[in-house]
Amino acid sequence: MTTFVLVPGAGGQAWYWHRLVPELTRRGHEAIAFGLPAEDDSAGLPEYTDVVVRAIGDRRNVVLVAQSMGGFTAPLVCERVPVSLLVLLNAMVPAPGETGGQWWAGTGYDQAHPEEMDVERDFLHDLPPDVRAEAIRQGEPRQSGTPFTTPWPLEKWPDVPTRFVQGRDDRFFPLEFQRRVVRERLGLELDEIPGGHLAALSRPRELADLLVSWC
Repeated sequence: MTTFVLVPGAGGQAWYWHRLVPELTRRGHEAIAFGLPAEDDSAGLPEYTDVVVRAIGDRRNVVLVAQSMGGFTAPLVCERVPVSLLVLLNAMVPAPGETGGQWWAGTGYDQAHPEEMDVERDFLHDLPPDVRAEAIRQGEPRQSGTPFTTPWPLEKWPDVPTRFVQGRDDRFFPLEFQRRVVRERLGLELDEIPGGHLAALSRPRELADLLVSWC
């Protein structure tokens, strides 16, 4: 049995994973979803890392799955506890010494996505109607800017097997933008799945099938 530890992106909501967790457990694995202190202005990457490390505890055979902004936290976790596989999902890939705030210019993001962010267009466009309605009802979660001000502290990517999964319908981090960034920063080719930026909500079965295939 593999334990999938699921790190949320901006807003830190465990709810983001609520459709993926039963798909993984149905396939005979453990799945752990938890929140991050996204609203706490005193919490940055070290505090986020502490939360994930505590969630893992003494478990072994851990696959760490990090969504979007979680790409800044998950590699730090790999430096502290044993991780069998790190999976980045529609994620930000940091460079050594780069802050989250610098990532946008450092990757050339504005050329790939020149429009102002629009929640419904960029995030909710492919969700099932009931999930989309619940996301709208909950409202956009607050994300403190604190983690975006901390330079990413590692000198290089951790020595952990890494895969990158990208939704081919992601409007926020477009596919070809991510393909270039992942090649340049990780030297990897990404794995495509259907779905947008919130693929764990829109395509949980396809995502679970891919994750389990790597166990």
